[in-house]
Amino acid sequence: MNLSVLIFGISGFVGGYLAKEFFSNNYEVYGSDLFKSASIQDHVRFAGADIRDATQTAQMIKDTRPTYIVNLTAISSVAQSWKIPQMTMEINAIGTLNILEGIKKYSPDSGLLLIGSSEQYAASDTPIHEQSLITAGSPYGISKITQEKTGELYCKQYGIKVFYVRSFNHTGIGQKDSFVIPSWCRQAVSIKKGYRNSNVMTVGNLHVKRDFSDVRDIVSAYRLVLERGNPNQVYNIGSGKIYELKELLNYIISLSNTQIQVCVDKNLIRANEPESIWCDNRLIKKETGWNNKYSIFDTIHDMYEFYLNAL
Repeated sequence: MNLSVLIFGISGFVGGYLAKEFFSNNYEVYGSDLFKSASIQDHVRFAGADIRDATQTAQMIKDTRPTYIVNLTAISSVAQSWKIPQMTMEINAIGTLNILEGIKKYSPDSGLLLIGSSEQYAASDTPIHEQSLITAGSPYGISKITQEKTGELYCKQYGIKVFYVRSFNHTGIGQKDSFVIPSWCRQAVSIKKGYRNSNVMTVGNLHVKRDFSDVRDIVSAYRLVLERGNPNQVYNIGSGKIYELKELLNYIISLSNTQIQVCVDKNLIRANEPESIWCDNRLIKKETGWNNKYSIFDTIHDMYEFYLNAL
């Protein structure tokens, strides 16, 4: 059987990694987005489409009829979702609906992976499992809940095979520096190289605790959920380890071997930010055999070296 995958949102941070993961496991890879990013390799069969356009989205599915479809298209920043809540719902929720309609019409045997988030859960001091309380506190989180509910409806009504993951924080080379780890790595390197007028790094809340994974572990989990997981089942994906952000910042500063002053910018602190977001990953390990290979400290080291060579 020839396996194929269609990745919507392939030009985003995770898309290139996911395409490589599937291609390395003998899939024919199709990709779609508003534009083709430089990270997309030649082995990807790319076609431009706007997921908000139902006709364009359905046409991509009709043309490829893949074994699996992965929807990476999203407004993925919580902070940004507060600024553009309408577009967040349009892309994250209506975009998913357009994919489901395309599957229903043209490729009902395709399995669909919907990417959820730890932001859907209520705050907790203990590891969060798949049955933990859902009380999203942002337009982003609400859009992801809506996405899942729409998938459940189409699974029940039309028999579409829908798989669900809720990913916890992940990072890696290529992530926008509007996110915390690449922001800190870039700032530290800029100070070390003398590109800034001062040795001050601006940061947000350093006392929250987060579960960070390497993006390469995340995309491995996405593939395994489709291949070995159960439809209509939610799988949490995270390292299962938690660190205070201050510890990660101190590690980045130690890599620079430079005197750096840290300044907390209140504008970078989210209101009602959960103190702890910690993944209980036992279910995905049990049902798919997935395990994370990379330490977050190894990932940060690679990201720091990337900026050291790129800036």
